[in-house]
Amino acid sequence: MKIPITYKDAGVDIEAADRLVDFIRPLAKTTFRAEVLTEIGSFGGVVQLDRERFPDPLLVASTDGVGTKLRIAFAMNRHDTVGIDLVAMSVNDVLVQGAEPLFFLDYFATGRLDLDTAKQVVQGIADGCRIAGCALIGGETAEMPSSYPDGEYDLAGFCVGIVNRDRVVDGQGIRPGDAVLGVASSGLHSNGYSLVRRIFSPERGFNLREPLPGMSTPLGEELLRPTRIYVRSILKALRQFPVKGLAHITGGGLLENVPRILPADCAAWLRPSAWPLPRIFQEIRREANLDLAEMLRTFNCGIGMVIVVEPASAEDLRDLLNAEGEDCYRVGEIVPRGADAAPCRFESNTSVMP
Repeated sequence: MKIPITYKDAGVDIEAADRLVDFIRPLAKTTFRAEVLTEIGSFGGVVQLDRERFPDPLLVASTDGVGTKLRIAFAMNRHDTVGIDLVAMSVNDVLVQGAEPLFFLDYFATGRLDLDTAKQVVQGIADGCRIAGCALIGGETAEMPSSYPDGEYDLAGFCVGIVNRDRVVDGQGIRPGDAVLGVASSGLHSNGYSLVRRIFSPERGFNLREPLPGMSTPLGEELLRPTRIYVRSILKALRQFPVKGLAHITGGGLLENVPRILPADCAAWLRPSAWPLPRIFQEIRREANLDLAEMLRTFNCGIGMVIVVEPASAEDLRDLLNAEGEDCYRVGEIVPRGADAAPCRFESNTSVMP
């Protein structure tokens, strides 16, 4: 007689997945908005649109992951912050269209489901959703034996936001003379980690559990600082000021992301001397011997969100954001773009960004 081979024998523990759902259900409910009509565990999440607030609604969608920052989490065996990163990368992206994040879904894939690790990750996702005012309405936990090494997983996130048609921020009104503001990042956010891991590798004498010289936080903890979520402060700014453009500074740094919102006849002129370069970026630049252009093309360099606004509104907008707990700087201006000129240029004297 053949011995039965169960799904669990093949490496998939349905009971563990059920226990994870039981953990997620009340956690997700703490993120729900009035628009959510279904509970976690349905085949799909149902959300109604508030037609009083958004009489001519447009939906804005984004998806993203955390990238190789996860490898820092694996090495540190700390998983409570990468969920915040996952939410941040998508909600900040829909935000730059002027949209309010409405709901979020996650995808968690692993070779063998470790409940404690998964709970830490989902707790971070719920924390990020609460910070963003975004409902966690569902997701997928995929246990795929032999697809991932033990103790490792991958994440993807999906966000849908809503904005009224007349409030869309698309950059089309940007003109030479407009002011460029920068809102501080919390650190590296979730980009550039393939390079960072190479720079701070054990082969080069670095230990994630020890601080860099002159720093008090262990390197691994510094690299795991979660991506800042700008939703509440930027939405307040959008309600009070005629913001012309917003850029979320992710992969490609300032030099690649700011041009994405500019009309073809405009360029951005940035002054890196106008904001402080956080210590972690100073150490990256020193250890890798990177020039300023490469830093600005790879990392956010301390600026996680860029705002373009008319000069007359710049100081008041900066004051509002500072009052909301952000660190905001006037980092440049919009200039005419010549036929062969780069869409984002910067002050490059040797005294900036030490």
